[in-house]
Amino acid sequence: MTDFGIDTDGDGAIDYTETDADGDGYVDTVAYDSDGDGQIDIIETDTDGDGFVDTVVADTDYDGVPDTALSDTDGDGVVDEVLVDTDYDGHAETLVSDTTGDGYADTVDVDTDRDGVFDVSAADTDGDGFIDTAVADTDGDGIFDTGVADTDGDGFADVAVVEGPFQP
Repeated sequence: MTDFGIDTDGDGAIDYTETDADGDGYVDTVAYDSDGDGQIDIIETDTDGDGFVDTVVADTDYDGVPDTALSDTDGDGVVDEVLVDTDYDGHAETLVSDTTGDGYADTVDVDTDRDGVFDVSAADTDGDGFIDTAVADTDGDGIFDTGVADTDGDGFADVAVVEGPFQP
């Protein structure tokens, strides 16, 4: 393993490091202290050894806990997933994914009640850039019980499904 560190602001603390974890001569991990507080805030990693960054993990509120992650899961150089901890509690509430590899988000999953389980999911199923289906777990039992879909692509919901029992 080879490490390389740089003090970019001259304060005596390393602000930037490069690591060749597998000894192949290519940098596998780059870590940054972006705000100069001595704590790493951004880590970029080449997980598959192709010389390109596949994941980025960031601590955007500088509390020492990562709250944003970006991943290139198919190795094409384009981010496929973004995971965000919107309330900075250490648990991700939003996942945005490009499942088709076209560079555009196809699905959005949200944990609205912050229990660690995504309870709302929306998707662009026909690739036109607009959400076509959305489902939600409204009672917290882990099962989606409400859903809407735009089946004809006009931008309006054509189908709505709600699980009973219904209360008047």
